[in-house]
Amino acid sequence: MTSQLFSLLQIKSLILKNRIVVSPMCQYSATDGFANNWHLVHLGARAIGGAALIIQEATAVSPEGRISPGDLGIWSDEHIEKFKEIAEFILQENTFPGIQLAHAGRKASRSAPWQGGRKLSVEEGGWHTVAPSSITFMENEPEPPQELDKAGIQKVIADFKVAARRAHEACYKVLEIHAAHGYLIHQFLSPLCNERTDEYGGSFENRIRLLLKILEAVKEEWPSDLPLFVRISGTDWAEGGWNIDESVKLAAILKEKGVDVIDCSSGGAVRWQEIPAKPNYQVPFAERIKKETGIHTGTVGLITEAQQAEAVIANGQADLVFFARESLRDPNLALTFAHELNADIIWPKQYDRAKLED
Repeated sequence: MTSQLFSLLQIKSLILKNRIVVSPMCQYSATDGFANNWHLVHLGARAIGGAALIIQEATAVSPEGRISPGDLGIWSDEHIEKFKEIAEFILQENTFPGIQLAHAGRKASRSAPWQGGRKLSVEEGGWHTVAPSSITFMENEPEPPQELDKAGIQKVIADFKVAARRAHEACYKVLEIHAAHGYLIHQFLSPLCNERTDEYGGSFENRIRLLLKILEAVKEEWPSDLPLFVRISGTDWAEGGWNIDESVKLAAILKEKGVDVIDCSSGGAVRWQEIPAKPNYQVPFAERIKKETGIHTGTVGLITEAQQAEAVIANGQADLVFFARESLRDPNLALTFAHELNADIIWPKQYDRAKLED
């Protein structure tokens, strides 16, 4: 029986060799936004490992958009050179490189996870954060975020636009807009974070306005024949927050405006969220959006086994399966799964002997 997980998928001009995607995962290992050999080896290893698409970690469109001082950034043309080296290596391994453009909003200016992930003051190397409304994410934060005014919103849109141009120059083949996990765009989407009374707050149409304007700006710079993804949180997992009905409605609009894939995650907007984490717990979001809108979807979260991922694709619940922590545990995840599913794939010639049983 032919594996569906290892079937081809064409999205615009790209033909993905399988349905396995390495999810964007922050490494907190950059300096002033610049990538280095850690990022080259980390991402390159997973290209060798057989995934069809590797999406680089949340890459900040401005210095203030970084989650931490160690985040990658693409606010300068000087960032392009190393990114291009990384992207070209991934392409050399018959895998497509993608980039996730992001702005952390009120969740910015934090230390790395191994340093506690706490809010950094300006004196500690942090910076003033911005958000749709002046509401802190954590209790007892010393300084609330500054509410973005119209000029600030226009700057965010412009930052995403020029970042898309740089992403193309750096040879990335997929661009993903990060509108999930409680970062800036999601903060505008969620009524739990957005208390504005202007055209960017209140109604559903107003709360999605920033995302649509960013999308419109990005499309001016991103080639029309290359895929455009948007990552969303299917629900806030909190009463009164963003929900799956709104996600379906948004996905239909995004499809009409030229988005190719909705990368379906969830949560992150508020600290009191209640996530019922278990295997496949986010798959229903991707399945419903796919079935009700017809757009391609990807799913992520506690999918750790080959047969589990195979079933998601075979049952038509999603078009792509994104792997984060599992791909950290096994950089050769796609090769491992192909071996378990007896899928006939082309291995890197340097590793080809590993296909043989001992």
